[in-house]
Amino acid sequence: MKARYEDLGNGIFCIDTDLYRPQLAACYMVREGDAVAFVDTGTYHTIPLLMEVLADQGLGAEHVRYVIPTHVHLDHGGGAGELMARCQNATLIVHPKGAPHMIDPSRLQAGATVVYGEEGFARDYGKLVAIPKQRVIAAEDGYAIDLNGRTLTFIDTPGHANHHGCIFDHKSRHCFTGDTFGISYREFDTDKGPWMFAPTTPVAFSPDQWQASLDKLEVLQASAMLLTHYGRITNVAEMLPQLRKSITSLTELALAQENAPEGRIDTLRAQIIDTWLEEIAAHGCTLPEGDIQELLAVDNDLNAQGLEVWLQRRAKTKT
Repeated sequence: MKARYEDLGNGIFCIDTDLYRPQLAACYMVREGDAVAFVDTGTYHTIPLLMEVLADQGLGAEHVRYVIPTHVHLDHGGGAGELMARCQNATLIVHPKGAPHMIDPSRLQAGATVVYGEEGFARDYGKLVAIPKQRVIAAEDGYAIDLNGRTLTFIDTPGHANHHGCIFDHKSRHCFTGDTFGISYREFDTDKGPWMFAPTTPVAFSPDQWQASLDKLEVLQASAMLLTHYGRITNVAEMLPQLRKSITSLTELALAQENAPEGRIDTLRAQIIDTWLEEIAAHGCTLPEGDIQELLAVDNDLNAQGLEVWLQRRAKTKT
């Protein structure tokens, strides 16, 4: 598989991680002179693609200074250990709550294997490689990263996950947002622009914290948001209310099922896709409904699971 990537200018490259299908997940390479940082890594299987992009740019593993997963979900940080093993001059920058899972990924791998099965995990994610503790920096909110004189700032942004951080690039005024600025697949773009939704993936969805994290991103007045799922969004001010509405809408769907009997996750799954289909039709997308459901199948299932876990957490706090 040849690497598919796009030069976004300002030394930023958007790289397709080749997870499940084209343009589902990206990671980013930032180049300043002969120094490189990767923001998100994709999976273990993605790393040869990243090395290919480096080579295309006349660079090698020795030029990689930083590896920065926005959070430790496997589509974002699953390949971090393998990339660090290949790039011996690099330092890992990660949220303090994610650092232990990068240093010892055994629990992360065991949990994912339960969810996906051994065969599915190996097929989609490969394996997780431990990173020596001395090569890891647990970045607090506001931590400044110096990439050959170019400043990247780590911003603590819980809500999607409690171990999530975004990276603000002061040179381009672009923000690498992982999942905090939502999901927007290019297949749903219309004359009205992108369509966006909030990923309520297990296990740490927190709507109030997420809205507060969006407040922090709004203050940045970024010129673009660089999403892992998928690519660059430039109409930031227009998209922010859509994302806030998605968080609220999904939260309300979950709360309506809070006291429901067994089977509420199936109800949530059906209600989420119905909501999305209605929104996408109103957005002017003309894709057949079956194609839309196929494109959103994984997200629909994960969102339902995440809302179910959130409701279970709420129930525990009331007992």
